[in-house]
Amino acid sequence: MEELLQSALDTAAGESIVMDPTGSANAMVFVLVTALGLLMALIYVPLRLYLTLTARSRRLRLLQRIRRLREELAQPIGG
Repeated sequence: MEELLQSALDTAAGESIVMDPTGSANAMVFVLVTALGLLMALIYVPLRLYLTLTARSRRLRLLQRIRRLREELAQPIGG
């Protein structure tokens, strides 16, 4: 097993890296897609947090209003 690993390492070390133009184009596409993904995340996360927090506060205000109305209905008239 070690001999196989060593021969693979020797083979890989002996090969020279060839710079072909399609590799740089693929790298450029990768960088572009990654940058767009980061930009979308930077916009989406704060927006999602804002919408979630405002929805919760609206829900809480509505529940408090319902609770107040129930208390008012439970009280006798004129009291």
